Amino acid sequence: MSSFGRNINMHFFFIVLTTIMAANLSTSTSSAPTKDQPNSFFRTWNVHVVNGLSNNKILLVHCKSKDDDLGEHHLSVGSETQWHFKLNLIKSTLFFCYMASESDHVHVSLDVFWDDQKLFYKCNRENCIWIAKDDGIYLKNIPDNIDEFMHGWETGSVLLANSTIV
Repeated sequence: MSSFGRNINMHFFFIVLTTIMAANLSTSTSSAPTKDQPNSFFRTWNVHVVNGLSNNKILLVHCKSKDDDLGEHHLSVGSETQWHFKLNLIKSTLFFCYMASESDHVHVSLDVFWDDQKLFYKCNRENCIWIAKDDGIYLKNIPDNIDEFMHGWETGSVLLANSTIV
């Protein structure tokens, strides 16, 4: 490729990068992101799923996104699985999890991360902490220091690895 072609490609790349950065910064009225309007595109997000069940019950957790399968985890009481990521370019990042208490024959499937300002607030713009308790799934509202009930357990068969049903 000629030097002229490389310069055109670099110029095009610079224009695209500048446009993306300007679009992200335009969501805030000030020059720096605020607590209410963060520049979430460059932020590293963390999602935690915690076993808060009683009586030493094991929590099965299997989380995925459109692009990533995070695998199956069997969590003892008090332990967690976690991962981190950045929002994709079009801010359509979505993670969802299947959770089950094998001994109680209860389970639930739910979204644990999506692009939403209310969720961002509860996660304190950094850490979404989901807690499985005996009556259902809670999200830690970090700024308000409360666990918010988000979804009850569903009864019935529990799907385990390799499509085994218990």
